[in-house]
Amino acid sequence: MSFTPAGAAAVGLALALAACRAPGPPAGRGADAASAPPRVLIESPSGRVSAVAVELARGEAQLARGLMFRERLGPDEGMLFVFPDTAVHAFWMKNTLIPLDMIFIDEGKTVVGIVERAEPHSTAPRTPGRPSRYVLEVNGGWSAAHGVAAGDRVTFEGDAARD
Repeated sequence: MSFTPAGAAAVGLALALAACRAPGPPAGRGADAASAPPRVLIESPSGRVSAVAVELARGEAQLARGLMFRERLGPDEGMLFVFPDTAVHAFWMKNTLIPLDMIFIDEGKTVVGIVERAEPHSTAPRTPGRPSRYVLEVNGGWSAAHGVAAGDRVTFEGDAARD
């Protein structure tokens, strides 16, 4: 998974600006929360909660590489892209070997759109066209199998909670 050239340039600029912030966990969060395994919980209006164990993509290199070259992803595993700023993010599937669902999440931790079953190796930009701050990538078909939809609420646990 990688960004389109325009998206990569925007991320580069945003990352340069974000580098001026002091590192460390946000105020009010203890060391235990930051050391727990990162997970994303998605809650539907019916109360159903789906959990995904995630790898985090935060730095420029991680954001650009994503899940490229991976041959498999566990059934409830994924990657959470944490962008420094809210924007309309677009992804492509060049060098990505497995179909993926991309769940776009806004600053308020609400699902704003889903790209389902993105085709491997495609350079077509994938986006719901709505601003997001986070993107959760999971196996293709995971969103439909778990009933995930726009409007669902999201909670981050462990290191994923540190933006």
